[in-house]
Amino acid sequence: MSAKATWKVSAAVMASRVLGLLREMMFAGLFGGSRWMDCFYLAFKVPNLLRDLFAEGALSQAFVTTFSKKLKSEGEASAWELANKVMTLAAVAMGAITLIGVAAAPWIVEFLTSLSRSSSTARNYNPEEIALTVTMVRVMYPFILLVSLAALVMGMLNARNVFGMPALSSCFFNLGSMIGGAAIGWWMDPTWGKQSLVGFSIGVVIGGMAQLVCQFPALRRVGYRFVADFRWNDSGVRKILKLMGPAVIASSVVQVNVVINAMFAYGVGEGAVSWLSYAFRLMQLPIGVFGVAVATVTLPALSRAATDGVTDDFRSTLSKGLRLVAFLVLPSSLGLILLADPIVSLLYERGAFDAHDRLQTAAALRAYAYGLLGYAWLKVLQPAFYAVDKRWLPMMVSILALVLNLAFNWFFVFVMRWGHESLALTTSISATVNFLILFIAMRRFAGDIGGGELISLLGKLSLAAVAMSLVCIAANHWLFPDPGKLSIWHRALWLMLTIGAAQLAYFSIASLMKVAEAKETIAMVMRKLRG
Repeated sequence: MSAKATWKVSAAVMASRVLGLLREMMFAGLFGGSRWMDCFYLAFKVPNLLRDLFAEGALSQAFVTTFSKKLKSEGEASAWELANKVMTLAAVAMGAITLIGVAAAPWIVEFLTSLSRSSSTARNYNPEEIALTVTMVRVMYPFILLVSLAALVMGMLNARNVFGMPALSSCFFNLGSMIGGAAIGWWMDPTWGKQSLVGFSIGVVIGGMAQLVCQFPALRRVGYRFVADFRWNDSGVRKILKLMGPAVIASSVVQVNVVINAMFAYGVGEGAVSWLSYAFRLMQLPIGVFGVAVATVTLPALSRAATDGVTDDFRSTLSKGLRLVAFLVLPSSLGLILLADPIVSLLYERGAFDAHDRLQTAAALRAYAYGLLGYAWLKVLQPAFYAVDKRWLPMMVSILALVLNLAFNWFFVFVMRWGHESLALTTSISATVNFLILFIAMRRFAGDIGGGELISLLGKLSLAAVAMSLVCIAANHWLFPDPGKLSIWHRALWLMLTIGAAQLAYFSIASLMKVAEAKETIAMVMRKLRG
């Protein structure tokens, strides 16, 4: 794995995440933290959960691991034969799940809203909201089928060292869902009332189709031709299914926590689901750009290195991936914590999104950012267990983290009576605990995976983090005492200057501390500028 390959993926993922952010900005401006927006986000939780599992999780990880090993050991023809079997199985299975989901939508929504109807929280059962949510769940459920197939295509391309178009595919989802959703939403309700959100639900399905189809040309170029194959009694298919079972649970813990948080948030009060969703989108930017990018490039390398067992190459690849994530994500975490108010104000505060929405969203963003580094490390560490066929341990640890999340949610909301930001905090706590346990376990299985080097790096980066923090604190005092009172141009200008100065401080101190990742990154940027 090289930083150059990682940055190629990062650029593609960055484009996708920025478009996703623009989508959230559009929602914030049109609907703010309204109860109807809460309904849309609640309805999207189930298909979006499976999207995260398959597009960046269990199916992709299990398929890439098995496909890469088969490609190396048996050749291209055998690997493509496996791909056809898995593609056919996924189409049939996910098609059936889609039909079941559409039929079971009322019960799904009843479950998602059960906390608000069985507790004494501020949100009351509202039949109008429930009916709208059921409709949107039914409309969006086919997205699961489309994104599952897109994930398999992504896995094939990644295994053949094609990373750009798979990473860009989410851009097509965001474009399709924004353009198609806005057009149909306006046609259904030009006043942008609740019915227009049904149009945006249709846009989600349009975006899923775009995400799948856009990868077909690249797939054809690497030599794949689809032929339906129902011979599923195959060792490769069984291997993928065996890997997927534990991987679904292990890689889903943060996303399941997000769904659980939404269930609790629906009971906290109007706007809470939307505030958490707006904040989570911002938290996903550095995760998508850095965590997922490093993991995407690392997984095929780990799978190849693990063909002969746990080798020095395996340990070195994993160690470098963890160090690179630490270097790239730490400043993102600090920036989101210290600059939450001006960032939320710049991106969301307009139209229906007011100062109250800004303060509530910023509080959730800070709570999510506390666990950002642990969340990003998990993206690299969890697939390493699948590569060495230790898939059950991440599953067990994830179950523990899920129970911990539920316990903290219940305590914070029903005992302490804290607000929605406590729900974001539980996600950070469970992600961090999950990583720490898995890191200790991997050291027992693989030996030294660079723990000392990682701690040394964090020590050096802490000095760079202090310098960056001082810049952000000064900016908050002098430039952003009340960002909502500034014009959007002043907000953008001061924030750009602040982020630029903070980055300069971070990279400068890191370079002085002889951090190898800083020198490698700066050298690569300079080569790009000269080239």
